[in-house]
Amino acid sequence: MSNGYRYSLIFISLLAVGQTAACQPETPAPKQPPPPTSYNLKPRTMMESPITDGQPGTLEINTPAESNSTRHANEPEQMISAKNHATDGTASDQRHTLVRDTLSPWTQGTPARPTIPRSSDIASRLSDALAALGKTYQPRTHHHLPNGEPTYTNRLIFENSPYLLQHAHNPVDWHPWSDDAFELAKRLDRPVLMSVGYATCHWCHVMERESFEDAEIADFMNQNFVCIKVDREERPDVDSVYMDAVHMMVGRGGWPMTIIMTPDREPFFAGTYFPPRDGVRGARRGFLSILRELSNSYRTGRDSLIQRAASVSRRIAAQAQSRPGAGVPDASSIRATAERFLQMHDPTWGGFGRRPKFPRPVTLDFLLRFYRRTSDARILNAVTKTLNRMADGGVYDQLGGGFHRYSVDERWLVPHFEKMLYDNAQLAATYLDAWQVTSDTRYASVAADILEYVSREMVDGSGAFWSATDADSEGEEGTFFIWTIKELHSILGPDQARIAIAWWGVTPSGNFEHKNILHTWKSKTAVAKSLGIDIPTLERSIESSRRQLYAHRLKREPPLTDDKVLTAWNGLMISAFARGALLLRRPAFLQTAVDAAEHILTVLRTPLQSDDPSSKGRLLRTWRTGGQAKYRGYLEDYAFLVQGMLDLFEATSESRWLRTAIELTDTQIAWYADENHGGFYRTARDAEQLLARQKPNYDGAEPSGNSIAARNLLRLYEYTGTPQYRRLAEQTFRWASQRIERGGTAVPAMLGALDMLLDKPRQIFIIRGSDSDDDLLDQVIKTYLPNKALVRTDLATLPALRALIPSLVGKTARNDKSTAYVCEGGICQKPTSDPKVLVKQLKAIQPYPKP
Repeated sequence: MSNGYRYSLIFISLLAVGQTAACQPETPAPKQPPPPTSYNLKPRTMMESPITDGQPGTLEINTPAESNSTRHANEPEQMISAKNHATDGTASDQRHTLVRDTLSPWTQGTPARPTIPRSSDIASRLSDALAALGKTYQPRTHHHLPNGEPTYTNRLIFENSPYLLQHAHNPVDWHPWSDDAFELAKRLDRPVLMSVGYATCHWCHVMERESFEDAEIADFMNQNFVCIKVDREERPDVDSVYMDAVHMMVGRGGWPMTIIMTPDREPFFAGTYFPPRDGVRGARRGFLSILRELSNSYRTGRDSLIQRAASVSRRIAAQAQSRPGAGVPDASSIRATAERFLQMHDPTWGGFGRRPKFPRPVTLDFLLRFYRRTSDARILNAVTKTLNRMADGGVYDQLGGGFHRYSVDERWLVPHFEKMLYDNAQLAATYLDAWQVTSDTRYASVAADILEYVSREMVDGSGAFWSATDADSEGEEGTFFIWTIKELHSILGPDQARIAIAWWGVTPSGNFEHKNILHTWKSKTAVAKSLGIDIPTLERSIESSRRQLYAHRLKREPPLTDDKVLTAWNGLMISAFARGALLLRRPAFLQTAVDAAEHILTVLRTPLQSDDPSSKGRLLRTWRTGGQAKYRGYLEDYAFLVQGMLDLFEATSESRWLRTAIELTDTQIAWYADENHGGFYRTARDAEQLLARQKPNYDGAEPSGNSIAARNLLRLYEYTGTPQYRRLAEQTFRWASQRIERGGTAVPAMLGALDMLLDKPRQIFIIRGSDSDDDLLDQVIKTYLPNKALVRTDLATLPALRALIPSLVGKTARNDKSTAYVCEGGICQKPTSDPKVLVKQLKAIQPYPKP
C-alpha cells in the first residue's frame, strides 16, 4: 500500500470520527408527540449549525445523563460590570462573570506542566499584561500557582474579545489570528490548529474544560501545532470561509469549529466539537488520538494532506465565484417560496420544520410581506400561530422579556438559554409588524417587553448594546431561569403562588431537570375559570408575581454577559428601538436608539475629515469598554447600520440620520460592490486576502448583508431619486437570481427586498402646520407598509431636507394645516389633512401579477 493511499484512508477515517462525535443526525420526531414530563439535558444535546437551504440544523451529541462538571472549589471568575435593577427598582451594579462554566479537568495522564517555549520579550509582555489587570482580576482557569496567580498566560491576554479572554489562561499556547502565527508555523514546520467559537457557546465551554484545560492534551497541541483561537463574531470572514471547509469535509457544521490547516492556511481536516479521549461521550476516537494521528500524518505523509488541502481550498474559492442570472427574478419565485414555507409549517405548534425550532425572523417578515399583497389567510395563520406559540413558550423569558436562542423541542418549551442581541432586535421588529397587520395588542406588548429587557440589561455605559448573555450559570445550563413550586410559595405566599403556578404551568415534577421552565399555554379565560377568579384579578396577580420573581432572580448568580459591542448587531437593535419609538409612541426608546447610534458613529467610524482617503468615514467591527475599536467593518456592519439610520430618520425626521445613511452606503459601494457581477462582498477590497472573497447569500439567524443592502438601496432611491441606488439593487437581484430560483427558503430576506422592487413603494410626506400632525401619523402607524419612505417635517426644517429629498419640492402645509402627500414614483395623490382620506390612500394594495 502506498503512503499516499494509506494516509488518505487515515484522513477519511478521522473525518468519520469527527462526524460521529459531533454531527450525528437527530432522530425524527413524531408529528404530535405526547407531552414529555421532563427534559434531561445535562450537558446540552443540541447545537445550532448553518445549513444550505433555509431550515436551521442541529448537531446532536451522544452524552451521558449526567455531566462531569461539578463546581471546582476555587473556580475563578473574571468580573465585568453590568447595570441591573435592584429589588427596590433602583439601579445597582451587579457583577456578571466573563465566564461561568465549570473548568474541572480531565486528569488522565496529565503531566505537571505543558511545555510552552517563550522568548524573554513575550514572557515579559505577558507578565506585564497580567499585572496591569490588577489584584482584583480573577483568571478563568483551574491551573494556579501557590500564590493564586494563573499558572499559564498566553497571547490572548492582549485581546479585547470576551471569548478570547476566556482562553487566556489555558495551558494551550494560543495565538490570535495573525500573520505572525502562520509565519511561526512555517518556521517550526508545523500544521496550524484553529479553534473558532464565541463567548456564549455552550459546547465551546465544554471543549475548553475537557481538552484545552487538560494539561496532557495542551502539551501535545503545543509541541506539534501552532494553535489559533478566533472569535467568530469578531471575524465573520474567517468563520465563514472555514465553515465552508467543514461543510465540504463533514457535511454539517457548528461551533466550536475545529480546523487543521497548512501554514499556507489551507485546511486538510475539519470538524466541530470532539470529546477529549477515546470512549468519552461514546466517541470511538477522542481529540487527543485524532491529533496524534494527524500530527503523524503531517510528518510522514504530508504530500497527500497538502494535495487534499489544496483541493478543498480550490473548491472554496470556486464556490465563491457565483455568476448572475439572466435577469431579475419575478413574483413567481416569491409565490413558490411562500408555498414551500407553508409545507414546512407545523400547524400545531407553529414554526417551520422539525425540532429544534429557531425563531428565524427573516422567514416571518417575508411571509407578512407576502400576506399584505395576497390576503392569503393560510400565510397569516402560519405567522400568528408561530408568534403566539413562541411567546407562550419557555423560549420566551416570561419574567424578564426577550427571547432565548432557540427551542430544542417542537413546542417552544425548552430553550437553549443564551440570549442574542440580533435575535431580539429582529423579533421586536417582527412583533411590531404583526401588531400593525392584526391590531392584536399582545404583539405590541411582546415587542415592548423585548426592548425594555434590552434597555435594562444589555446597554453599555456608553449607550451601545452588548452582544449576548450565556446559557450557563453556576456550572449548569438554565439554572438562572428555572423554578420549583417550593420557591414560588416561599417568594409569593400561598394565595399568589396558587395563581402563578396555574398561569405558568408549574408542576411538582417539573419539565426541565425536575424544575420548571415557565410557560403560558393556557388562556387567561381558562386559568381564571379554573381558579374561580375574574380576569382582572388574574392579571393583577400575575403582574405582581412577575415583578417579585424577577427581583428574586436578580439575586441569583447570573449568566455571563458578552459585553463587546458589534456594529452590525447594534444597527439591528437601533432599528428596533427606532421603530418601537415611532409605532408605540415611546420617547425613551427613541433616546436609547439615538444614544447607541451616536456612540457607534463616534467610536466605530473613522473621521470624515481624515486626510487618508482609504480610511475616511469607514466603519470598524467591534469595540469593548477599556479597549480599542478594531477590524475593518464587514458588509453586514454597513448594511445593518444603514438600516438603523433610515429607521432613525423615519422616527425623528432629523436630516443627520438620512445623510449618514447616504454616506455609509456610498462608502459601502466604493469598497464592497462587485461592479462586474452584482452584489457586495463581505470584505472590503483592501481587506486581508483569505482563501476566498465571499459574497454572503444566506438569510439565517441574521439576514445576509446583501439582502439588507438591496433593501437599503431601494429605500434610498425612494428618498433621493439617485438612479445608481436602484441600479445596484437590481444587479444584486440578478446576482442572487440562481439562489432565489433554486431554493428561495434560503433567502427570505432577499425575497423581501425583491418584493419592494416589484411593488410600487409609497413616499409619504407629512408637512406639519400650526396644528399637530398626530392624527395623520396615527394612520401611518396603524398601517402595515413595509415598502415606503416616510418623511415628517415642518416649514422650518423643510429647506434642509429638500437638499436630500428632491421630491419635497413644492410640498407644504396647505392653509397652515398639517398635510399628507402619498406618492408613487413621483406621482402624488391629492394632498389631504383628513385622516380618513389618508387611510384610504395608504391601504391601496398593488397585488402580485397573476401567474
